[in-house]
Amino acid sequence: MSWLLPLIALTTAGLLLSRPLRKNRAWRATVTPLASIIGSGFLVVAPILGHLLGIYAFLGMLLITLLAIEIGEVIRFNIRHAEPLIGQGGLSPSAEWTERTANLTLTLSYVVSVAFYLRLLSAFVLRAFGMEADFQADVLTTVILASIGIVGWRWGLHALENLEEYSVSIKLAVIAALLAGLGVHDVGTGFDLSGVGSAGHDLWEIVRVLGGLLLVVQGFETSRYLGNEYSADLRIRSMRRAQWLSTVIYLVFVLLVTPLLGLAESAHVDETAVIDLAAQAAWILGPMLVLAAVMSQFSAAVADTVGAGGLVEEESGRRIRSRIAYPVIAVLAIVLVWTANLFEIISLASRAFAFYYLLQTLLAMQLSHRIACRRGRVFCRLRFGGVALVLLFVVLLGKPVG
Repeated sequence: MSWLLPLIALTTAGLLLSRPLRKNRAWRATVTPLASIIGSGFLVVAPILGHLLGIYAFLGMLLITLLAIEIGEVIRFNIRHAEPLIGQGGLSPSAEWTERTANLTLTLSYVVSVAFYLRLLSAFVLRAFGMEADFQADVLTTVILASIGIVGWRWGLHALENLEEYSVSIKLAVIAALLAGLGVHDVGTGFDLSGVGSAGHDLWEIVRVLGGLLLVVQGFETSRYLGNEYSADLRIRSMRRAQWLSTVIYLVFVLLVTPLLGLAESAHVDETAVIDLAAQAAWILGPMLVLAAVMSQFSAAVADTVGAGGLVEEESGRRIRSRIAYPVIAVLAIVLVWTANLFEIISLASRAFAFYYLLQTLLAMQLSHRIACRRGRVFCRLRFGGVALVLLFVVLLGKPVG
């Protein structure tokens, strides 16, 4: 089986990198949110859920993805209804304050995330070569950040999208091979769950951690800030497509890896945990997932850079173009790399992302009373209100992952 998995990965990569697909605007618009959603969280979510829920890990992943899709509906509502009002200056003072505060929160979160993703990438690469010094990792991170900033400044959004397309395609190709390898292993062992325990924590702890894990599937909001390149309808469709595609990938992965979760019950939960688990199914998956880890970090960092650039352009009233913002974002991230403990800051960024979603939900609630919703204003307000309450819980009590 091991010899077949690289062939599956290569075939999938060839399809994803084919010229017709790369030239397809709908796919290009899908790549940015997809890159961010299937980021570094993909590598840690299964071991975390295994520790937390055991054989019920799939149900935990299902709850997280369904909540993310509901939040995505909020963002899509704002793309369709808030954006035109923002462009016309038609928001009420309170709604405008909500939108601006949300954007400021998200911009700062993106800068931290970009620095964190690439610092993690550097540590991962250097560890593979037996070099784990912080100074070397900081230098490599600085080089990567500077390269992203220069590419974005010199060639703009589409150049960054090209970087995303290659990294996302490689990542998805490895994931396809991973799912195939896990599937064959599960069939061969009869999907044996005897070594996997049940939920090992109390309900309160489970709910708090699941709230924090919402940030694993964060990233779909990047579509909101690509308005200079893609129409609202295209961004709405591509964001929904990215969310459902990533949902299927996450759910199938967690389901297939569940029989192996017993092997990680005493292991430290980090990015190497899932690599060790996958290697139990087929040894070749270990090194293949190292490549996927690097691509995950890189594509997520580029996606958040793109999102931050779009935010700056929108907030400046298009006076500052996104291609000018990219190097500034890179410089700020470089400063963070050299001056801050990113593993502490990322917990704050996790809450900041949840706070951003909460503010976007409040904005949707403020607009829903004056905009006819498909299922009625009362339904929309109740729906948004429910999402807001869950997000308030995540902001105040969710247990950050990272």
